[in-house]
Amino acid sequence: MANKTKPTNQTDSMAFPVVNPNAAGIDIGDLLITVAVPQDRDNQPVREFGAFTEDLLSIARWLKRCHVDSVAMECTGVYWKNLYAVLIEQGFRVCLANSRHTKNVTGRKTDMSDAQWIQQLHSCGFLASAFLPDDATQTLRTLVRQRRAITQDSTRYIQRMQKALELMNIKLHAVISDITGKTGSAILSAIINGERDPEKLLLLVGDRIKADRDTLRKSLQANWREEYLFVLKQSYDTYLHLQSQKELYDQQIERVLDAFQKKMALHEIVPVDPVKKKQKNGSNLKRT
Repeated sequence: MANKTKPTNQTDSMAFPVVNPNAAGIDIGDLLITVAVPQDRDNQPVREFGAFTEDLLSIARWLKRCHVDSVAMECTGVYWKNLYAVLIEQGFRVCLANSRHTKNVTGRKTDMSDAQWIQQLHSCGFLASAFLPDDATQTLRTLVRQRRAITQDSTRYIQRMQKALELMNIKLHAVISDITGKTGSAILSAIINGERDPEKLLLLVGDRIKADRDTLRKSLQANWREEYLFVLKQSYDTYLHLQSQKELYDQQIERVLDAFQKKMALHEIVPVDPVKKKQKNGSNLKRT
């Protein structure tokens, strides 16, 4: 009877070449950061650190003592950004790996921490770094995203104003397409400042409004409940504040774009070799 040998696990017997011998792996959380270095670099090759600035600097110092020059970590959320900046400033090569890449590779031992697994994958060259835009692009992206969020918040407060007007039975939205336009803003300001007479409110209607005067007058008759007036005022004030914030973001975005364009213009200037210029001018003279 033939002896039955126990099948071996391919991942246990497979040895991958180490291409990054000085690699470390980092598992980042909100308040806890786990760092793993090669086994022969420290008596405690896996350590836990806090997430404060002094902890990030301690991580960089420990990695240097362990002779690490390349670090891999997952780029999930925003927790990696501060540590990434510190490590880059300290001269480390940083690989920002997609979390799907670290989880889809088979062969991980159950008792291995996430940091150790990332360190092992990075040392074997299995992780590819995610694309990171340059500093100017990151700055611009941050500003544009925040401006977009302010625009979305402004829309929500316009909807709250429309609801407050509707609850007071003011049908302004039925005759004016944009209650935050010139005519709408003038009428809203007058109502908030205490005007209740529809005839006087009609005087604020611009020439571009196509609705007839009788319809406009009916749309401005209301019950003027105190709580709805209060909601209207608070929503309108918040909307105006958001608009002023958006203008500040526009100015800052314009400054960033101007600086970026000037930088690109300097890079596009090609210095002229005086010898080649002299030769070119000489060849032109010979032709004449």
